[in-house]
Amino acid sequence: MAELTQAEVVYSPRSIQLWRTLWNWLAFLFQIFLHLLRVLGHQTLLSSSSSSHSFKPLPVVELPETAAAHPPSAPPTVEIPADAECPPADKPIPKLTVVLDLDETLVCAYETSSLPAVLRNQATEAGLKWFELECLSSDKENEGKSKINYVTVFERPGLDEFLKQLSEFADLVLFTAGLEGYARPLVDRIDAENRFCLRLYRPSTISTEYREHVKDLSCLSKDPCRIVIVDNNPFSFLLQPLNGIPCIPFSAGQPYDTQLLDVLLPLLKHLSQQKDVRPVLYERFHMPEWFQKQGIPALGWT
Repeated sequence: MAELTQAEVVYSPRSIQLWRTLWNWLAFLFQIFLHLLRVLGHQTLLSSSSSSHSFKPLPVVELPETAAAHPPSAPPTVEIPADAECPPADKPIPKLTVVLDLDETLVCAYETSSLPAVLRNQATEAGLKWFELECLSSDKENEGKSKINYVTVFERPGLDEFLKQLSEFADLVLFTAGLEGYARPLVDRIDAENRFCLRLYRPSTISTEYREHVKDLSCLSKDPCRIVIVDNNPFSFLLQPLNGIPCIPFSAGQPYDTQLLDVLLPLLKHLSQQKDVRPVLYERFHMPEWFQKQGIPALGWT
């Protein structure tokens, strides 16, 4: 019995040390396993949400009043008028005008002070281009001077190549609901080649009884056949839903997004070859029906 007691006193601390070492190794391996799961799961989510090569109509949000007044048995139909402005069959097709939104369409921007470091690090490690920007705020300081905001801007993947190729067959217009003090220096950075023939800011938008900051395309062209707008916010083009492309929103959490080069560019090239873009866009997106489902009736749509 004395020998057993002595053995326990001698070997018990060593056994405890071995068990602690083994336990630490198991915990370390388990942490690595969890990290791999998070990384693989994040990449899978990004690729499944951003690598789609075809648009689908936007999801319908059913309003109770609309659903009761318009039963689903009789879906609405839209007639596209044959405008006199559209080029005759024997005339060359005019150059396409492409109106591009800025935030969440071409770039995404965050106040630098509130941007999580982990988000910026992940985006940078994934190869997402970004830059910091000083821009004027609409707020005033005590001396009456405009306040300076510091913003971190992430470019949507393929942005420069997208603008370069698009400008070869279309006239580009930048139309943002952002304020000029913020948007102008930003666009100066992403459009060093001056590919935009026109830039429009928030004062150029209008208000309707349904939404504010609506972008009325009639102020840009009287020819509805050869103009298209790309915007992540469909309500921006509620006055001309037959001319709109609802773009998937972009954020810094989507560094593997391929929408510009794989989805938008081929579609816009196809539209550039059409005498009238509206039948193609209507067939693809059915935006008038989507707006009606949101409780917005036809507003003399063209």
